Amino acid sequence: MIKKYKNLAFFKQMLITLAVIVLLYLVIALLMNNGVINRYWSGILLNACINIVLVISLNITCGFLGQLTLGHAGFMAVGAYASAYFSKTVTGLPIEVGFLIAMIIGGLIAMIAGAIVCYPTLKLKGDYLAIITLAFGEIIKNVLLNLDVVGGAKGYYGIPRSTTFTWAFIVAIIMIFVAVFLFQSRQGRAIVSIREDEIAAEASGINTDYYKMLAFVIAAFFAGVAGSLYSHNMGILEPKVFDLDKSIEILVMVVLGGMGSIKGSVIAAIALTVLPELLRSASEYRMLIYAIVLIVMMLYRYDDRLYDFRHKVTNLFSGKEKS
Repeated sequence: MIKKYKNLAFFKQMLITLAVIVLLYLVIALLMNNGVINRYWSGILLNACINIVLVISLNITCGFLGQLTLGHAGFMAVGAYASAYFSKTVTGLPIEVGFLIAMIIGGLIAMIAGAIVCYPTLKLKGDYLAIITLAFGEIIKNVLLNLDVVGGAKGYYGIPRSTTFTWAFIVAIIMIFVAVFLFQSRQGRAIVSIREDEIAAEASGINTDYYKMLAFVIAAFFAGVAGSLYSHNMGILEPKVFDLDKSIEILVMVVLGGMGSIKGSVIAAIALTVLPELLRSASEYRMLIYAIVLIVMMLYRYDDRLYDFRHKVTNLFSGKEKS
């Protein structure tokens, strides 16, 4: 009875959240259509949605599974190029249908790449896994640099610019709900148990290899979809974009938002997408200020000496008084 009540409460909360999301989208769309949000900031919001997908997908492996990976940009690149190749070679389909199929293909190819990387590394963790995934990302980048069929080092041009804010927003919301429902499920709890104690999880009868593979392929699929959104937004792809720096950028957002926190991932993705644009007026000091702000935010998030201050701020914004 208690479990049934909790399930009803959870679904009620999800319905309320969905209603708020729909309202938020309608407000943003109205502001865009009336020119209150110009094309420049519309593009920033679109990039924020893409980053939300990337950050939450990486959080599945780093935060919930507890496995450090440094090759997430590689999965993004696989999805970006696979979907772009499909869109350029398969013509005659309605734009929306073609783009949807391209996103699915990009996600599936990236998922296969994720399975290929995960299978031989199932027994690795920590620094060793990080090095293997870093190597995978570099291999993908160098393969693309020398693959003439997708432009090689010159770049891949002429990709249909089918990505809109609506598409990016919908995919970001799907990513959020998939993550929430996944970690409310038995499979999600099994994945978290591996993070807490892999030996104990295996002793309890949990197939750790299966759930590691599950987390990796889900994360890779959505990274590929994010890559599809990116490629059809930019209209051009260059392998150098998907380097180690891109993987580190996504990882920084995960760490800042909190390992295993979906809400934190969303906030960090939006904040670290918008912040560099707000600092553009600072010219040559922009990246210096960005780095300082990032350090301060990290200290605020994780320094134990600031626990009381964080507690006061949380109570202030939640309307609670300290007892």
